[in-house]
Amino acid sequence: MDKLLPVLGTLAVVALAFALALAGWRRRVRRDALAGGGYPAPETPAASAATADVLYVATTRAGEHLERLALPGLAYRGKGTVDVSSDGLCLVVAGEQPVFIPASALTGTGPASVAIDRAVEPGGLLRVGWTTSGGVPSDSYFRVVDPALRGSLTVAIDRILPGSASPADTSESEE
Repeated sequence: MDKLLPVLGTLAVVALAFALALAGWRRRVRRDALAGGGYPAPETPAASAATADVLYVATTRAGEHLERLALPGLAYRGKGTVDVSSDGLCLVVAGEQPVFIPASALTGTGPASVAIDRAVEPGGLLRVGWTTSGGVPSDSYFRVVDPALRGSLTVAIDRILPGSASPADTSESEE
């Protein structure tokens, strides 16, 4: 009986911590609902230019690598696949809905070393800049599982960027 009160007190503190964390996450999801997310995928997708297995880390507001956006299909870290075609980029994170980013919404790529709570060796992450369907400039971060595929994935994305010299993207104009 003398240990019951401390145990109940500890359980109450743990339950309160979980309740506050859940409330905070729900508030973040509501806040980010206006940011939109991905775009509708094309009915007939173009041939794949590059595909790679990735570890999806996070999506943040552009330039704010410590401020996560809780977007549909991109709220949680996980294993995934990135597929790049002339239409754009499709990201499928395990257990989440696929997210399509058209080439016209892409803003750039580059190496990164930190995103949210993940810090890796210099350039260990691939940053893909894009604009959400709600018009929010964003950065998504990936770690390419097979380092040999990182270069081809980056080149494929760079080729479909608006304003690139690629013949696959001649209909897009500069920002």
